[in-house]
Order: sequence, then C-alpha cells, then structure tokens
Amino acid sequence: MSSAATNIEVIDDDRFDRHGRRVSLRPLGDDWLAVADIAPHDNQREFVPALAARYLLVNARGGPWTSMGVYANEVVAGHIMWAQDDDLSYWIGGLVIDRAQQGMGVGRAAVELLTAWFAGRPDYAVTRLSYDPKNAVAASLYESLGFVSNGEWVDGEVVVERSGTLRGADARA
Repeated sequence: MSSAATNIEVIDDDRFDRHGRRVSLRPLGDDWLAVADIAPHDNQREFVPALAARYLLVNARGGPWTSMGVYANEVVAGHIMWAQDDDLSYWIGGLVIDRAQQGMGVGRAAVELLTAWFAGRPDYAVTRLSYDPKNAVAASLYESLGFVSNGEWVDGEVVVERSGTLRGADARA
C-alpha cells in the first residue's frame, strides 16, 4: 500500500446514529489518548485488539494507514483507519467502536462516511476491507452496506469490496 495522505480534514457529511447524534471522522490531535482508550466488548477481542491503542502504535511506526477518531456529537466513540493500495483501491481497517457506543449505528455511519469520502476523490475506484469470517456482526454490517466478497483472503480474513458511495436508501439496504 502507498503512503496515506496527510492533512486530512474532518469528514462530516450528515450521518447520524440511531439516537440522532451526528457522526464524524476526525484526524487525531489532542484526542489521541481518548481514541487509544477505545475498547470493544471482551467477547470481540478475537476479532479486534483490546484497545484501539494497538492501531495507533502501528500507525506511529510508519506505513500506509491513517487513523481517525470516530465521534458521535462530541463523544469519542471509536477508531477507524484507512489507506490507499498501489492499485488505487481504498481500504478501511481498524474499525473499533467503544463498547458503550455499540448498537447505536455509529460503526455503520463511520463506514458510510469514509466510503462516501473515498467516492468523492478523483482517483476512486473501489472500497475494500477484510474481516474474520467468524465475525457474524461484521459480516452482517458489511453485507447490509453492499460489500461483497471479491474471492480474496488476507491474513485469514475474507476481503469484501464495494464501488460507489453509500447514500440514502442504498445505505440502509
């Protein structure tokens, strides 16, 4: 994967969770510690790290990924990261929603926001991500958002992709 872009602005495009909170993606700044402390439920640790701090450490060591905080209004609700591959595909990775924020549609809104942002870039072709096939919650979310398997596997995870943006009724399909 190629280097992630720098100087990313806030990504905020009228996406809301089920409680009407505005969801946005923000570059890390003084909030980095709150993002690092994001923790999933214990039974999700098979699929994601115990704390989002692991993703921040990976990014701090260099590489292609750009980490962003996921916000619901002004509450740090999660972490998401993205990169662009050498084939110009955009990848979503490291999505972790804090256990206290789960089940409210924050993760769905974060994926919708990032995919719409990708689709607005001039070099956009496709969004890809991977997940453990045993993670039924992730499989259901990504399938509901129109992601389909492309037949590839990465590190034991199924790769799914979606071209186009997620908007309105299409995003809720």
